[in-house]
Amino acid sequence: MSTTTPLPALQRSQWPVWLCWFAMVLDGFDLVVLGTVIPTLIKSQDLGFDAVGATFAATISLVGVGLGALFIAPLSDRFGRRRLLIACVAWFSVFTLAVVVAPNVAVFGVFRLLAGTGLGACLPAALAYMNDYAHPGSGASATTRTMTGYHVGAVATAFLALLVIPDWRVMFIIGGVAGLALLPVLWIKLPESLPSKGAPEGTLEPAEVAEEAQPIGFRSLLQKPYPLVALGIAVASFMGLLLVYGLNTWLPTLMASAGYSLSSSLTLLLVLNVGAVAGLFLAGWLADKHGAKRVVLLWFGLSALLLAVLSIKMQNELLLNAAVFVTGVFVFSAQVLVYAWVSQIFPAYLRGTALGFSAGVGRLGAILGPAVTGTLVALGIAYPWGFYVFAAAAVLAVLALVAVPHVVPGRKDL
Repeated sequence: MSTTTPLPALQRSQWPVWLCWFAMVLDGFDLVVLGTVIPTLIKSQDLGFDAVGATFAATISLVGVGLGALFIAPLSDRFGRRRLLIACVAWFSVFTLAVVVAPNVAVFGVFRLLAGTGLGACLPAALAYMNDYAHPGSGASATTRTMTGYHVGAVATAFLALLVIPDWRVMFIIGGVAGLALLPVLWIKLPESLPSKGAPEGTLEPAEVAEEAQPIGFRSLLQKPYPLVALGIAVASFMGLLLVYGLNTWLPTLMASAGYSLSSSLTLLLVLNVGAVAGLFLAGWLADKHGAKRVVLLWFGLSALLLAVLSIKMQNELLLNAAVFVTGVFVFSAQVLVYAWVSQIFPAYLRGTALGFSAGVGRLGAILGPAVTGTLVALGIAYPWGFYVFAAAAVLAVLALVAVPHVVPGRKDL
């Protein structure tokens, strides 16, 4: 039997807000956990790890997350957000714990791939849930607030690594146990925000009844009026996550190549992520006030400008930190604004599919970003060309989103 709860009743509870936020904390954990343990694995050669094995593990993890976003997240439109979110957290937790008993690099990679497929669907499902749940006109803020959990999880995991490394297995034990601990709370406290395909009669609004007859899945994105919209968000998401992962992976190296000290370069990475959290709150508020499309175009445009500015050597440390902070404000929240806009422009019955498509294609950019920048580092031209490449990616995102119609037939003007 469906556990659908009418939306007005949901709005009296804060449990869905916090539970979706904690699901994003797990995503933030997964973002940085491998980076925290790889140096230890290579140094100790545990499980047979070397540089090639580390690259394999890092890449296949992102592939898993992309596959989960593309092929599992759309199931939330058919079976409901709650069911999928609970199942994916359980799947991710089990295979994160399984990493602890991996006998070699190959099995380690397989477990990371499987854990990633579960986690990859969590982000689209959680964001779709929050947009179903949000008060009218506050969807962008709901999206950006939920995504702060992503950065909090990343920072918390980095601090945790300082305490437990070189015992790398403890990192995965803590991550898996945290997910398992979240499961019973999700089961008890998280109602279904949107009636699923199996919901009993009387639980759907009239508009949703009409939408029941519509096809669900990626083929829906190929039907008018969505193909151009899907193409635009695919390019923007690809470029957005290329920036997020490329900068998070290589910013200290780029700054060291520019002549800044190593300690200063590492500090700048922290400053960048602090700016990201501040940017999420600002971006969501402005998007609800002025429209998600207008703000996401502005955000990517300013990102391009600021990334180009970082190619200029700054002697004043205060000015440098300010520039990196402001860059973080715009670069990281630009990608989240793409999610916010996708949540608004697509109807509720396609929201999980569209968000999964956006996040899944974006993960390809997450793979390419560090690879391209790493190639520039190997060639000895990472500074300033790394910043030029990042600026160009932001410009391409702007061009892709400009091409998307401002008014989509049958949808509200964004």
